[in-house]
Amino acid sequence: MTQTKPRGQHREKRLTAAAIRHLKEPGFYGDGHGLYLKVDASGAKRWVQRIVINGKRRDLGLGSATLVTLSEARERALEQRKLARAGGDPLEAKRRSSAVLTFADASAKVHELSQPTWRNVKHGQQWLNTLTTYAFPYFGDRRIDTINSADVLAALSPIWNSHPETARRVKQRIGSVFKWAIAQGWRTDNPAETIGKALPKHDRSKVEHRKALPYDRVGAALAKVRASDAGTATKLAFEFMVLTATRSGEVRGACWDEIDLERGEWTIPAGRMKAKKPHRVPLSKRCIEILNAAKLLRQADSNLVFPGTVKGKSLSDMTLSKLMKDLGIAAVPHGFRSSFRDWAGEQTAHPREVIEFALAHVIKDKAEAAYARSDLFDKRRALMQDWDNFISRSN
Repeated sequence: MTQTKPRGQHREKRLTAAAIRHLKEPGFYGDGHGLYLKVDASGAKRWVQRIVINGKRRDLGLGSATLVTLSEARERALEQRKLARAGGDPLEAKRRSSAVLTFADASAKVHELSQPTWRNVKHGQQWLNTLTTYAFPYFGDRRIDTINSADVLAALSPIWNSHPETARRVKQRIGSVFKWAIAQGWRTDNPAETIGKALPKHDRSKVEHRKALPYDRVGAALAKVRASDAGTATKLAFEFMVLTATRSGEVRGACWDEIDLERGEWTIPAGRMKAKKPHRVPLSKRCIEILNAAKLLRQADSNLVFPGTVKGKSLSDMTLSKLMKDLGIAAVPHGFRSSFRDWAGEQTAHPREVIEFALAHVIKDKAEAAYARSDLFDKRRALMQDWDNFISRSN
């Protein structure tokens, strides 16, 4: 049966919690504002709201009476009635709400969308792995619109002081996921940004920079590498990296179609550059000799300049680091870029912008960057040949 109200009266809140517990006869029992308790023949009880949306009457389910209390049902019914009277559509709002992803699912989506920007596969895996390890246990299974700054603070606090670099990366990656959620219309704030003052500042003075050799010891290190029993491709790649002042990954991934021996140029594609821009590298005389020697190592059906031991695969990211460790060279591969930077700044008169371009550093000053129309290639060629000459003399 359907409960009816006395004629001439507009009564609200006609139901009580006690009455709901005792209702057993199937039917609709009105409470007001179009809210009804529907009792099924099985005895199950659920909330239904009859409401007019854009001129059409609709019945909206509000959930089981065992899960949604009378006061909660009244509050939701009133909110939906106000939304409908203002011209909104509670059904569409409900559909949008059900489409909101959990933080873990949103992270996977952001990871997928960001794949074209990863420097390499490993970098992309690290991005998602850090969130899986440090954020998901706290709020990975929760809808992204329900997470607050206290949740993010709880996830970061255990590692903020013990693993500061990791914690900063996790915070930045959490923030990226929330920014995507804001763009989806699921949030209006970014909890990862609002907790800045709640976390203690890190002491950056104790950060250990990557170990580098003094520039006057680089020649001796190269001589030690040449005399070692390492593989030929490894030794050539190592020297090529030092002479070009490039990154290990850029050298290990070098391909023959990037090399122009006649013009003495190596063009590294944007996908392998940290700044995501192509970078032309002038090749010194010794670099040309190294490449001519590398031709003898070329494998069939492989475009790699410095192939690894597995056919078709490049040298692993640990190959050069292990070589230095085994030979007792107190530095890391990336450190030779610092050695080059120190030498160029202290021992030459080459302009600072030429040196920075040689290292493929991004110009942070916007005004300066706007006028940097040239990559100063010819001037960099002279700089890199001077570096080559200096190392040859210091062997």
